[in-house]
Amino acid sequence: MTLTVTALSQLREKAGTDLGTTGWLDITQDRVDTFADATGDHQWIHIDPERAARGPFGAPIAHGYLTLSLISLLFSDLLRRQGLGMSINYGLNRVRFPAPVPVGSRIRLTGRIAEVADVPGGLQLTYDFTVEVEGSPKPACVAQAIHRYHA
Repeated sequence: MTLTVTALSQLREKAGTDLGTTGWLDITQDRVDTFADATGDHQWIHIDPERAARGPFGAPIAHGYLTLSLISLLFSDLLRRQGLGMSINYGLNRVRFPAPVPVGSRIRLTGRIAEVADVPGGLQLTYDFTVEVEGSPKPACVAQAIHRYHA
């Protein structure tokens, strides 16, 4: 289920709202390699499948920051903002990576609006996000993100 909001006033009363869970997203070696090229992080646990197969995770894994960055992509399946003007990523309060994301696995996002606060010219929403790896007992990423919305 996607929550759609068309006015800032609709967000004011949404503190505590569970946004649900997205569909699954495949984590491919190509996606990991592209991220490695974009960031310059070419550590073998990410980009060398043969060596990574013999490493501590038994396969190449996605970068933690790749997993974190995919929250933006997945989040659009949880909350649609139409006609709200500008939204900005204001930052993060807390991020942890409890479990790796093996290449070839699938991830999904669950989200909740933890807090809504007025800021000059708009609203600030704090979201609690969890990135799950299919079949893993631990989440891959737990993050509290802050977004600001301006009319």
